[in-house]
Amino acid sequence: MAKLNADPNFVFSKAEELKAFRDMLLIRRFEERCGQMYGEGLIAGFCHLYIGQEAVVVGMQMTIGEGDQVITAYRDHGHALMAGMAPKAVLAELTGRMAGASKGKGGSMHIFAPGQGFYGGHGIVGAQASLGTGLAFANKYRGNDRVCLTYFGDGASNQGQVYESFNMAKIWDLPVIYVIENNHYGMGTSIERASANLNLSQRGLSFNIPGEQVDAMDVRAVRAAGAKAVEYARSGKGPFILEMLTYRYRGHSMSDPAKYRPREEVEKVKNEHDPINRSRARILEDGHATEADIKLIEMEIKEIVAEAVDFAKANPVPDASELHTDVYA
Repeated sequence: MAKLNADPNFVFSKAEELKAFRDMLLIRRFEERCGQMYGEGLIAGFCHLYIGQEAVVVGMQMTIGEGDQVITAYRDHGHALMAGMAPKAVLAELTGRMAGASKGKGGSMHIFAPGQGFYGGHGIVGAQASLGTGLAFANKYRGNDRVCLTYFGDGASNQGQVYESFNMAKIWDLPVIYVIENNHYGMGTSIERASANLNLSQRGLSFNIPGEQVDAMDVRAVRAAGAKAVEYARSGKGPFILEMLTYRYRGHSMSDPAKYRPREEVEKVKNEHDPINRSRARILEDGHATEADIKLIEMEIKEIVAEAVDFAKANPVPDASELHTDVYA
């Protein structure tokens, strides 16, 4: 059964601060290398990078325990890593190799590892909202104390199936937390041009679902809000909505040059609100580590990512006979 100390009035311990920094840095360096490999032709198809949004999944993962579930959209590499999947398995999947989490058949948008509580990236916009609600229904039906973190973006928040899911989740008081990753741009369209109500945390009010906006460029704020929401859902009160105010530095996907945003806007967020830089500054200010210690963490992460790259490159692609396997459960 999942366990959680849900008191949101916490202060990060030294170990928690360092772990959060390390995890965010792992996602950042992993995604940067994915971008390079896409340019080299080693990753094919669609590829959506999580650079800038790392604090969301790192902070939320700190609030759940063994047996809890995570489901998300196609920007899923960071979620897969934080669910406990090995970087080698994730990168092998991205490059279509046999050692990938789905034997190279899912690729970037459809990583899947239910054994680790990760029920996938999903390529259909908003589809995971219904599936995550279904996972929460299964938890309620079985009488366990598990919760499901269901991630989707600001663009998906306008999809009809999201509201059908909200309605059913509240009717049955299902243990689901809807995590809206609002990076302000759905594909190439600013949220101001696509949403009548810009406060997405209020989207559940007509269903009596509470919500909260979170500064998701601060991993501590994510952890605090996430702990509160998880405890609410786990205690039987039903669904909760968290709107994570975050930002993606790259385009919507690798094929998107992101010319719809002024460069000054992106640079301002990087310079003033970057979640990794904020964590790094706190660590040094609080005396949790020295510059030399930080360098060692950076070197360790660099080596982990490099090993994953070498592993993926050396791994064979699936044999043609694999085309007809794993079609049905």
